[in-house]
Amino acid sequence: MSARIPAILVLTPRTVTVELAGVNAHHRLDEPVAFHLSSDGATVIEGALDFPVKTFENLMPGTRYRLEIQGWNRLEFSAPFETGFVDVRDYGVSEAAADNTSGFKEAIQAAPDGATLYVPQGTWRTGPLFLKSNLTFWLPEGAVITGLSDRAAYPILQAFSEDGLQQASWEGVPAKCYASLLTAFDTSGLSIVGKGIIDGAGDRGDWWSWPKETRNGARRPRTVFANRCTGFSMAGVAVRNSPSWTIHPIDCNKLIFADLDISNPPDSPNTDGLNPDSCTDVTISGVRFSVGDDCIAIKAGKIWPDGKVPAPTRNVGIRHCLMERGHGGVVIGSEMSGSVTDVTVTNCTMIDTDRGLRIKTRRGRGGQVARIAVTDCVMDGVLTPLSINAHYFCDPDGKSDAVQNRSPAPVTAATPWVSEISFARIEARNVHHALAYVLGLAEAPVTELRIEDVSVTYADDAVAAVPDMAVGLPLLRHDRIVTENAIEPVIANIDWPAVDDYLERTSC
Repeated sequence: MSARIPAILVLTPRTVTVELAGVNAHHRLDEPVAFHLSSDGATVIEGALDFPVKTFENLMPGTRYRLEIQGWNRLEFSAPFETGFVDVRDYGVSEAAADNTSGFKEAIQAAPDGATLYVPQGTWRTGPLFLKSNLTFWLPEGAVITGLSDRAAYPILQAFSEDGLQQASWEGVPAKCYASLLTAFDTSGLSIVGKGIIDGAGDRGDWWSWPKETRNGARRPRTVFANRCTGFSMAGVAVRNSPSWTIHPIDCNKLIFADLDISNPPDSPNTDGLNPDSCTDVTISGVRFSVGDDCIAIKAGKIWPDGKVPAPTRNVGIRHCLMERGHGGVVIGSEMSGSVTDVTVTNCTMIDTDRGLRIKTRRGRGGQVARIAVTDCVMDGVLTPLSINAHYFCDPDGKSDAVQNRSPAPVTAATPWVSEISFARIEARNVHHALAYVLGLAEAPVTELRIEDVSVTYADDAVAAVPDMAVGLPLLRHDRIVTENAIEPVIANIDWPAVDDYLERTSC
C-alpha cells in the first residue's frame, strides 16, 4: 500500500469519519491495519482498522488531533468549535418517559447555531422530531432513540406546504405521509453522527401491514427524511426497523452518508436502505446494508399529475459498501423522470441480492439514465448481477399493452432513454439466472452498453426463474448475457466457467 493521506468525509466538534481514499479494498480491508489517534502527544485511541471507512467519536471541540494509520501518511486536523453543548436531559428527556417528543423539541429549539445536541447513552422514546440548520445531532455509542408504536403520535405531512412547496412524497409524486422519526426541511449544515442507534420502530405498531395503502389518507413514514437540504451528512450511526424507506433525501445537494449500518428484516415491505431522490453531489461510502427491499435506490421522481418534471439526480459516488439480501444492490428507478446521470459504484460487495446493478423504467416515465459505471465489485449469490428493464410493470397499468408491447411505440417526451452503462472488472460468483439481462424499448434501445473484464461462476442450487419484472420473460438458469433492443453492446474478456447446461439465448 503506497503512502497516502486519509480523507476526512465528515468532521464535527465531537466526531470525525475518515476514509482510506483510493484503497483498492471492497467493503473491508484485506488485512487489518494499525491506527493511533493522539492529541498533544497523548493517546486518545489506538487499535486496528478492519474497514476503509471509520468513525471516531468523543473528540473535544477546538482540539488538534493526529491520526496515524499503518502505511499511510499522518492526518492532522482540528475538531471544529461549537457554540453550545445541549444535553437533552436538561430539557426533561428521560429514559423512564413513555414519550419524550416535547423534551426533544425544546432541546432542539434551545440549541444555538453551531451547537451540538447530545443524546447520552440509554434508550429514549420519542415521536417525530424536526431538526434544523447548523446542528450536530450526536448519538454516541450506547445511545438509542426509538420511535413510538402508536400511529397517533405521528403527525401527517401534507403533500404541499402553505407556500406551495412539495412537503411529502410517495414513490415519486407529492403525497400526504406520516412524519418521519427524524425530519429536516430546508436545512444547511445539519449532521447526524455518532455510533448510536436510530430505531424507526417499524417492527412495532402496524406499519408493515399496509405497505401500498394509506391510513387516514397518508402513506407510511421513513425513518430519516430530508427535503431541500444542503450539506446534510450522516456518519457512524446504525439505522434499523424502518416503517418504509429508511433514509430518503429529496431535492437535496451535497450529501454524505458514511460508515452507516442500515438494517431491516428481510420480510419487511419496501424498506429500502437509502433512496437519494432528485439529489445532486451524493457520497455513499462504507455503508452496510441488510434490508427488506433495495439497498440503494437512486430515483428522480415521476412526472407529476400537473405535468411537472422533477429535478434530476446526478453525481452520485458509491464506494466500499456492503449490500446483503434485498431486491437489488444499486437500483436506478423506476422513478427516474427527472433523469439519473453520472453514478459511479466502486469497490463494493453485494451478497445474496436479487440483482447487482438494476436499472428499471417504462413507457410514460421520460427522462434518461446515463453514464452509470459499476467497477471493481464482488457480487456473490446475486441472482442476476446486471439487469436493465424498460418494461418494468409498476403502477396499476404496468401490465397493460401500452407498457408491455414489444413493438415500437411513438417516441415522445415521455419516452425513457438508457445509455452509457459500464459494468467492468466484476467478480460474479454463484450467479443463478444470468450474468446480464437487458430489455430495452424497441423505439429507444439501450445504447453504449459495455460489459468487460468479468469473471463468472454459477450457483449449483440455482432454479430457473424470470430475471426481472416484465410480462413474458423467459425462465433462465446459468445463462450468460441476454439482450433485446440493445444496440451493439461491447462485451469483452468474460471468463465463463465450463458449464454445459446453460441456455444459449444470444451469441454474446
